[in-house]
Amino acid sequence: MAGDERTPNLWGDKRYQSLNYFLRRKFGQKVFKVCLDAGFSCPNRDGTLSNTGCLFCSARGSGDFAGRRGSSLEEQFAEVKAFMHKKWPQAEYIAYFQAFTNTYASPAVLRGIYGQALNLEGVVGLAIATRPDCLGEEVLDVLQEVMQKRYLWVELGLQSIHPKSAGRFNLGYSFDDFLDALSRLKDRDIECCAHLILGLPGESRDDMMASALKVAGLPLDGIKLHLLHVMKDTPLGCLYQQRPFDILSRDEYVEMVVDILEILPADMVIHRLTGDSPRHTLLEPQWSINKWEVLNLIDRRLAEKNTWQGKYWIKPPELSI
Repeated sequence: MAGDERTPNLWGDKRYQSLNYFLRRKFGQKVFKVCLDAGFSCPNRDGTLSNTGCLFCSARGSGDFAGRRGSSLEEQFAEVKAFMHKKWPQAEYIAYFQAFTNTYASPAVLRGIYGQALNLEGVVGLAIATRPDCLGEEVLDVLQEVMQKRYLWVELGLQSIHPKSAGRFNLGYSFDDFLDALSRLKDRDIECCAHLILGLPGESRDDMMASALKVAGLPLDGIKLHLLHVMKDTPLGCLYQQRPFDILSRDEYVEMVVDILEILPADMVIHRLTGDSPRHTLLEPQWSINKWEVLNLIDRRLAEKNTWQGKYWIKPPELSI
């Protein structure tokens, strides 16, 4: 594949455009996310689509490090902010609605919840994690209102472009649903970050790279790469305990992340290169507990290969979706 052979345009001390770098440039100082649980549910949990949820999703709806469910947003924000404030006393904040599906409510309810977050001291923007099938036009109206007041991005769980994986892991939506949601977000100039999971059972390396290559050609503003975490008390965890399946090794994961960074456009913000799970719930891979070691290995491998984000990205003929 032909690529860009220029000297790498380093983003601070990284060979990829991290979210930390992007936010510092945008706001002129440290900005960190405060993860919140606003008490939302999910159509894949409440019986609308199923009662199971996505097979890999935790009991807290992937909000394991968010504030305490049932506490007010003000209480959650103060608790998380106090912990982070010790390290960055002059920082500002992104209120991150992380747990479950954060557009799964009436427009009036959403307007009220988002409004509470916007009124929290020091909040310069909102990040809202949701599903592609929970973005009706009235919900998009609310998001557009938020965008007119403060910085906003929406996170869409894609996970994989492959129908076999969407069915196997009970996502309840398709890649076409994702494309439709992305198109309607971009029609309103709302920034969008996609989630991809690497290491889904049944997917080959070529399958995972195909998902990344497809994402590289879409008009996305950001991406989160997640390592599959197999957790206790999840449907996938139960399956694993009954019949263990192959898990990506640390070296395999690092190499794949580097290969993916090379094919992503240089202006795409890298929100995450690995994920977190509470130690007491994590079955596999145990090596992922050492998150900073994994990130350091990715940095080292990029340097060893003298490569960087966007080195082999090729602009597609058109970016229409």
